[in-house]
Amino acid sequence: MAVEDVIKLVKKVATEVIPDSVAFTDVKVEASNVVLYTKNIEIFSDNNDLIRTLAQKVRKRIVIKADPSVRKPIIAAKQKLSEIMPEEAEVIDIKFDEINGDVIIEAKNPGRAIGKHGVVLNSVRREIGWNPIVIRSAPMESRTLKEIRNYMLDGKIADGRKKFLTRVGKKVFRDTIDGEQYVRVTALGGYREVGRSCHLLMTKDSKVLIDCGFNPGNDKEPSPFLSAPEVTPLEGIDAVVLTHAHLDHSALLPMLFYYGYDGPIYCTPPTRELASLLQNDYIKIQNAEGKKVPYNTEHIRHSIRNTIPLNYGDTTDISPDLKLTFHNSGHILGSAAAHFHVGDGLYNLVFSGDIKFENTWLFDRAVNHFPRLEALIMESTYGGYNDFQPPREEGTRNLTEIINRTVERRGKILIPVFAVGRSQEVMLVLEKAFSEGKLKDTPVYLDGMIWEATALHSAYPEYLNNTLRNRIYQNQDNPFRSEIFNKVESNEMRQEICGRDEPAIVLATSGMVNGGPVMEYLRHWAPESNNTMVFVGYQASGTMGQRLQQGAKEIHLHDRENGGMVPVKVNMNLETCEGFSGHSDKRQLMRYLRTIRPRPKIVLLNHGDAQKCEQFANDIRRKVRLDARVPHNLETIRFM
Repeated sequence: MAVEDVIKLVKKVATEVIPDSVAFTDVKVEASNVVLYTKNIEIFSDNNDLIRTLAQKVRKRIVIKADPSVRKPIIAAKQKLSEIMPEEAEVIDIKFDEINGDVIIEAKNPGRAIGKHGVVLNSVRREIGWNPIVIRSAPMESRTLKEIRNYMLDGKIADGRKKFLTRVGKKVFRDTIDGEQYVRVTALGGYREVGRSCHLLMTKDSKVLIDCGFNPGNDKEPSPFLSAPEVTPLEGIDAVVLTHAHLDHSALLPMLFYYGYDGPIYCTPPTRELASLLQNDYIKIQNAEGKKVPYNTEHIRHSIRNTIPLNYGDTTDISPDLKLTFHNSGHILGSAAAHFHVGDGLYNLVFSGDIKFENTWLFDRAVNHFPRLEALIMESTYGGYNDFQPPREEGTRNLTEIINRTVERRGKILIPVFAVGRSQEVMLVLEKAFSEGKLKDTPVYLDGMIWEATALHSAYPEYLNNTLRNRIYQNQDNPFRSEIFNKVESNEMRQEICGRDEPAIVLATSGMVNGGPVMEYLRHWAPESNNTMVFVGYQASGTMGQRLQQGAKEIHLHDRENGGMVPVKVNMNLETCEGFSGHSDKRQLMRYLRTIRPRPKIVLLNHGDAQKCEQFANDIRRKVRLDARVPHNLETIRFM
């Protein structure tokens, strides 16, 4: 259905369900939203059912906005807002988006700013004519969040984005072509390996790229096969869907814009912020190590401009025959399984992304019940026959014992962590252990992007589990703001910590010891036998972390002063503390499949070493009685 047909349909149905007294001054399509402008905004402010009824009848997302002519001037609107907003909402800031007619209200208590059944927001629409958007004030200051919010409100950017959304709408609601229906997936990366995750979903009318990461352990082929004939030219891709922000899924997404892609990116709101944070750090590390950087910061900003955030459970059209819904995958903040509905009930696929099918200290377990499902493309990081992890309580106990043993011999503890996910889990464990007196009084330092990533977790408590969410909402008991945590502010501070004699605990990126500040602590502490490095996350094949985990006695590190590499003896204790992974172990993966509803007809496995994928596929066929396959990169599977 073309844009013109969508607008005609909405106008026709609107005359049937909306009072004759209401006139629409304009109807536009912005991405998958149909935006109706009216001077009679008060009718909709007092009756939300009208919008709901219209949306249900046309089966499209409907947004009602006031015609620009009835919006109050900004100064008068701001004054009226101060009268409408209750004091207990604790409004921190108000900003106006003149291009889109939105007023962004930042409040400590968003629920109070919205009001019961939206009564406060309805009053705002009625009284000032601007469309109110309430956002939560971050309990911890996040530079990334602040910069992105300000960037998107820049007049030039907002105007460009409005034109971009109109362009996306025309592409989403274009006429379909005649011909045989089919659904295919091409493996572009991350199959029979961990890293450079990338898939291409193709139908008769659409091409969608899911994830675009790099492989930190593969220097020869770190990128997905984006030169495959199915992918090029990039202008032919309808959309990019990002399941989560980890670099093995998101690192090369801005590179697409370098090579000509200018379409939409769909992800959850926190994934947009986290991906930007990690991508900027990726550039920094590549430059520091003298490696080629495949894009620059402008390409990251371009990807932010083109991102259309979706919350869990929201369904949207992303192409003429594809609808997308995100579901919690339990892996990291904002991580999602992507559910694609093809055509009018033709076929349904789920790309699991990385999943954790267990309640953790941070998140609820992954969702595995879907409206419909024929094909599942699933991760298998820990799919090997013996890939079993201890309970998180056991992991907590082991980590506490390792730290106490090291402190008793006056050593330092270095914990390489991913900035997103593992850092916050370890922080929660340490905060609880210190508060219960299970750890000796030892300073804890956070180095790298950990502090910023943690601030983003505090900014999105609705994506965390109930217990943690409530602690952050109350704002008096936010565990991430515990006084035991110290932010490493500079290289001078880092050097001072490295040279200390007394015990210390350092959480530092990167989690696979392939760059970042963790390398500096390793350089200083590796030769001393009283120190300990603790691995709490997956170490991919070919990474420094894996070599150390396997007992390397000497490593070569980059010499920043003189260039080249220098040998470093490894005498420190190397410990692996299981139970902290954001990936499901073998038991959880099998439980996920046994309880998934509805049962898929076929399962494709990726994101795992070749042997583990084959072992997992064999178990699925024998124990769950599902058709499980392990494609190679560049292989295409047709489902229908």
